[in-house]
Amino acid sequence: MSGRTSIRMSWHLPVRGLTLAAMAAVALIAATASADQPAAVAAKTPLDTAIAKEAEATVKAFNGGDAAALAGLFSPTGELVDENGNVFTGSQAITELFKKFFEKFPKAVLEMEVTSTRPLGDDIAVEEGVRRITVNDGAAAQFRYVVVREKEGDRWPIASYREFADDPAPTPREMLTALEWLVGDWIDESPEGRTSISFRWSDDGNYLLGDYSVSVGGETVAASTQRIGWDPIEGRLRSWTFDSDGGFSEGEWLAGDDEWIVRSEATMPDGTSGSATMSVKLQDPDHFVIESSDRVVGGAEEPDFKLVVARKPPAPAAAAPR
Repeated sequence: MSGRTSIRMSWHLPVRGLTLAAMAAVALIAATASADQPAAVAAKTPLDTAIAKEAEATVKAFNGGDAAALAGLFSPTGELVDENGNVFTGSQAITELFKKFFEKFPKAVLEMEVTSTRPLGDDIAVEEGVRRITVNDGAAAQFRYVVVREKEGDRWPIASYREFADDPAPTPREMLTALEWLVGDWIDESPEGRTSISFRWSDDGNYLLGDYSVSVGGETVAASTQRIGWDPIEGRLRSWTFDSDGGFSEGEWLAGDDEWIVRSEATMPDGTSGSATMSVKLQDPDHFVIESSDRVVGGAEEPDFKLVVARKPPAPAAAAPR
């Protein structure tokens, strides 16, 4: 249930329905390159100069959508290995990959940065770097790459290319988008009382902030505030809840098939402890269900409960003055 929308531009992973194997092969040139600017590599050795020329050819071919020219940067039997281990060998296979990509993303832009280049003898060189590709709608992905080059005359075509995922870490907000449906005002009315729930994004966008209140006969008898955020160390969502009576609790949110399981530990105002397991399930856009079980407070079992919470309808518009 992770909310992160990640554009994975790997060799063989679909990006909105397209095989994007062709995207990573362009990372094979040791240079920094963009649509309007040739590769910016400080040429300090003959090898640097040769790779800079290959980089300029790569940028020109890629930003011109020339699949055949890009494949020509490989040796005739050169291979390309994506992050999933898929292998594409030879000019024809690599050309087809680029063709499919450019049919879908004719205005894609390449940027590359080499991080190291080292010769292995006179005719072999190893190159490492990072490449970033931005497609038509502005979506982008980044990968690290390693290239082995074999010298042929005055050129250094690619004998082998391999890439590794280098996407930036997801933001806290991206990890929370699976719970974005909570935002808004909700209400549950029963003979026992009225429960009001309201969620909103924090100003910095890194947390979901919730307010809970329970009223009986029009009088508030309990209230709580909650903060839900992403825990990057544990790799899961976590919540912190503070009650009006001085108690507090912490919960771990685990994604199930169609619900969230929240396991919480609480400290009561008198110092006793409590625990509970709660499920939160979106029933439809205007209703969600909360079920709590395994409730223990101060060593004593508490009854389970179930709430069906409805989205609060907007207040009626004020009548226009006559």
